[in-house]
Amino acid sequence: MLFGNCFYNDTNFLFVDIPGTYSIMSNSEEEEIARDYICFGNPDATVIVVDSTCLERNLNLVFQVMEITNNVILCVNLLDEAKKKKIKIDLDKLSKLLGIPVVGTIARKKKTLDNLLDVIYKVCKKEICPIPKKITYSDLIESCILELESILNENLKIPKQLSRWVSLKIIDGDKNIINSIEKNLKVDILNNLTIKDKVYKIRKTLNDNNINQNSFKDTIVSSIVYSCENICKSVCSYENTNYSLRDRKIDKILTSKKFGIPIMILFLGLIFWLTIIGANYPSSALFAFFGWIQEKLLLGASLLNFPSWLSDMLILGVYQTLTWVIAVMLPPMAIFFPLFTFLEDLGYLPRIAFNMDGFFKKCCCSR
Repeated sequence: MLFGNCFYNDTNFLFVDIPGTYSIMSNSEEEEIARDYICFGNPDATVIVVDSTCLERNLNLVFQVMEITNNVILCVNLLDEAKKKKIKIDLDKLSKLLGIPVVGTIARKKKTLDNLLDVIYKVCKKEICPIPKKITYSDLIESCILELESILNENLKIPKQLSRWVSLKIIDGDKNIINSIEKNLKVDILNNLTIKDKVYKIRKTLNDNNINQNSFKDTIVSSIVYSCENICKSVCSYENTNYSLRDRKIDKILTSKKFGIPIMILFLGLIFWLTIIGANYPSSALFAFFGWIQEKLLLGASLLNFPSWLSDMLILGVYQTLTWVIAVMLPPMAIFFPLFTFLEDLGYLPRIAFNMDGFFKKCCCSR
């Protein structure tokens, strides 16, 4: 996690940048870190930054976070990109549907960030009190949540804000999340006989209605996805419904079974070739430059009658080693990283990740 300070309206803010994720259902280490900080880090406000060009996918995370905390602010970023793709988003309507403040931003424009900072200030100072619209599940699931929620409040004194979410996770039976809840809230859920008895009865009731543990999670996820779809249909309008057609055509080539890997090898090979060949010239120039300085330093040390052991240690040891490292490492880094950043900006790195996913899974390198 990254930390930063900001002073605004005579108030000092500590910003915590948690790992980016599309979900907090504990499928990866990044999701666990994000979830635990939002749940147990007691932030005064949680700002969720979403991509305006794919709002529906990002709202999944928004609904999950709103189950945990009320102090949520939605930052809809990249409005300039949405405008290029002729996507219009009714931010006011989105705010009403979600029950939380929504701020549109273009990261390059300071004014939009000032608006975001002003909303953060007002939420932290309770001038704005978000009332998030929670996902409403089926009557059966809602009744099960309420039953368990009341027992949690009576037996374990779970914070009211978290009790609904904790109830969902206990019914779901996700042991990683339950262990994290026990650790951070210092409660014993798995060994509490009253809770175990109630969970057993709830699961039996759900099973009698054809909802087992696997389908329970599917039902929860489906409800969130359905809500995301409905909201996006209400707030988003597309002047060009085929705005992503060009990207899809590119995807068919760059991620195809026939051309995906060869194109990836070609691109990466070109980058490494440019890095190695291109670095030779600045490296040679740096070696020559540092060598010229070294000669002057040796001459100066001789004129000043430095002991040979001292001049050898400082010039032939420290200086020469340092300059050789700079001359060898700096040029390839100065070439490789900008080229790799350029590929990332073009959107090619996610396509490389897609192409390599199968190989990484076979090597047990992805989760």
